[in-house]
Formats: sequence, C-alpha cells, structure tokens
Amino acid sequence: MRFVLRLLKSLALLFVVIVAAGAAWLYARPPELLRVGDGYAAKIVCSNVFLAGRDPEQVLYEDVQAPGNPLLRLVRVAVDRQEKRVTARILGLFAPGYAMYHGTLGCSSVPDGDFEAAAGAVADHPVAPESQNDAIWPDGNAVAKANDTHLQALLSDGDLTGPAMRAVVVVHNGRIIAERYGDGFGPAMRLIGWSMTKTINAAIVGRLMLDNKMAFDDAALLPEWQDGDYSKIKLSDLLGMESGLAFNESYGTVADVTRMLYLDPDMTARPASLPLEASPGERFNYSSGTSVLISKIWMDRIGSLQAALAYPKTALFDPIGMSSAVLEVDARGTFAGSSYLYATARDWARFGQFLLQDGVWNGQRLLPERFMTAMRTPTMASGGKYTQAQAWLAAPGGDSSAVAGLPDDTFWMEGHDGQSVAIVPSAKLVVVRLGLTPSWLRYKPQVLVKEILATLPRQ
Repeated sequence: MRFVLRLLKSLALLFVVIVAAGAAWLYARPPELLRVGDGYAAKIVCSNVFLAGRDPEQVLYEDVQAPGNPLLRLVRVAVDRQEKRVTARILGLFAPGYAMYHGTLGCSSVPDGDFEAAAGAVADHPVAPESQNDAIWPDGNAVAKANDTHLQALLSDGDLTGPAMRAVVVVHNGRIIAERYGDGFGPAMRLIGWSMTKTINAAIVGRLMLDNKMAFDDAALLPEWQDGDYSKIKLSDLLGMESGLAFNESYGTVADVTRMLYLDPDMTARPASLPLEASPGERFNYSSGTSVLISKIWMDRIGSLQAALAYPKTALFDPIGMSSAVLEVDARGTFAGSSYLYATARDWARFGQFLLQDGVWNGQRLLPERFMTAMRTPTMASGGKYTQAQAWLAAPGGDSSAVAGLPDDTFWMEGHDGQSVAIVPSAKLVVVRLGLTPSWLRYKPQVLVKEILATLPRQ
C-alpha cells in the first residue's frame, strides 16, 4: 500500500511538473495559433471600442468568440482607454496580443508589443468633432422616411437579409429609399468592410492615376523588385490579383494572411518576399497581401509619409462625403488596404453610388474613365469572376449575374463574414449589406438584391 501511495504521489508530482513546464513553454514560446488568436481579438476589440463605441466584452463575445475558433472562447481582453491600448491573452496568461488606437487612422495590431514604434510611425491623428449636415443623403446625412411598405417588408425578412445582419441600405436613383439595422446597431455606427476595403484601396490608386502619378503598366514597383522576374510584375497584375506571388489566403489555418495581419508589425514584409509560383498575369490568386503591397506602392509614390497618411481623406473621402470612413494602418504606418476600413452603412452606400456614377461626384471626375472600365472588366485568369481593379463580377458564393438572375452590368464589393455592396448601373441601384455572417452559413445577398429589383418601378 505504501508503495502504491508513493507511486501515486510521484505520478502526481510528475504531472504537476509537466503542466508547469508546458505552461512555461507556452508563455515563453506560444504557438502561432495562440498568437494569431490573441492578435485578432485585440485588433477587433480595439477598432470596435474606439471607432464604433461598442462595449469591449460585447465585442469580444459577439465578434470574436461566438463565430470563431473554440480557442477564442478562452481569450480575455483588457482595454486601457487612457493609453489607447488593448491587450488580449488566452486564459489571461499566454500569448499576449496587442492593438493601439491612433485616432483618425484607427487601430493597429502591434504584435511585437513595441508601442513606441507603432506610435512614432504615424504620430497622433486626433479625431475632430464631426459636423452635423442635415442635407438629404448623399449631400448630407438626413434620410427621408421610406413609404414603400413592400420594400420595408423585404428588409424585415430575416431570410433575405441573412443571419446576424447589422445593416442594409438600399439606394435608388441616388437616394436612400430603405434601410434597416440589427439590434444594437444604427446609421451612425462605423462597421468593418473587410475585403471591401480592397476596392476602396484600388480607387485611391485611381485618384493618383488621374493625376498621372501611377499607371497600369508601371513595373519594378518596390525597391526589392528592381531585378529579375519580380521587376516584371506590373501594377495591373497586382490590381487583377495576377502577380504570381505564392500568397496563401486560407483563414482556416495559420497561413500567410493571418501571419501578415496579426503577427507582422510590417504587413508588407511577408508578401513582398514571397516566391513567384507563376509568371505575372498568368494565374489568378486572391491575395490580401497583394492589396497591402498596393497600399505601400501608392504611399511611396506620394513620397512624404504624412502626406500619404492624409491622402485617402483629402483625395477621396472628403470629396464624396464619406466623413465616417477610417482606413487603418499597420504598426509601421502602411495602410491595411486589404481589410481594415470602418465606415457607416450610409457611407459604404456613398462609395457604391460613386462607383455607379462612373467615378464622378457632383460633376467632378475623380477616377479616370479607363480605371472605371477596368473595375468592371473581368480578368481572363479569374475565369471572368474578378475584375481588373479589385472588384467582383461574381456574386458572393461565385454565382454569375445570369445564375443569380441579376442584370449583366452588376458588379460587387465583397468582404469576409457577409459584407457586400451590389452596384447595378442599369437599374440605378446600390444595395449595402453588412453583418457578421460566416461563409459556412451560405448566405447569398444576391437573392435580396433580386427581390429588391422586382419591387422597383420599371424604367
């Protein structure tokens, strides 16, 4: 009996030693999966607390834990409002993830914890009080009350607007004719567009093209791409997702995209150094890394970092009235043009209307005609699904307009977790749908757009 007791004590001690050693190893060298999870939690909580004014615990549960990897349910967050920082840790112990708020430049993921470098990269950009504009949208923020009961009924149909819908805005003939918001959300709250940001990032390139500072045929785009096959990559290859770079966009694993977004202080370093798996222009490979490189390239063309940081607002957002728009930066001051733009649903609708109007606003052309043609023209390598300027011809889920029953000229902005803007020039229609609807739910906003089209008066 004594031998058995001694054996049990020894085994218990060994178990404690193993657990302690494992905990020490996790603390000192946490696996990438834990680091990505904490980085993701810190970044999402930071943006939603400081940009959208939401409660951090609510954001942690609704936006991070409930729809995500089960490990994320072990994350705990701490928000330091004075220092404008968020810290996230699995079980409150391991793999700290950090994010930092920069005012009008939003929040950055700070995976190395170097807040001084992150703050120094962009300086301080305090948020100015937003002026009240009571003019009717899109000139201001006032919206006439909708009187189309059938259309309002459509927006009340949860099957049409989809699970966890947060905002739907319908624009026809340049006016908002209906809108609906999920519980806890409203017209003044900024919402993330995820990969819809790519289309706006491309439009910033278009603004520079109008001033002859960039061109589709530009090559040797980065300092490290001056020689060899990399020097042959043209701006048009990046815009059409045909660069040939071997970027892994899989979100189900720790891949290039998640490492870039949550482990790399400089998001451009990874995609810029990847090997080429195909010749430029030969193969379609949807890549958030490509869009971040596009940000780096257009910022370099402007020259001054501070001028580049101000450019989206002065060149695009202010002229079309997107006063709520916040395009966020990484920890070294490059715009995260792949994923991180927050704006109200009405401002997402403004941008959709801007594209519907062929890049013209209040009679002023802001995007070149050739650029707008490229935004609606399919690439061969994508099989006609993606355009030459970071937009989609295929509806979410891959349906063509014919399959979806939509007009042939329909094109889309699309983002992770069910974000979409449908633009139908022939019907003078824009439909914004925002929410938190993972792809496995197989929600298709094209069904909603088709039903809305059926309610509109015939031209």
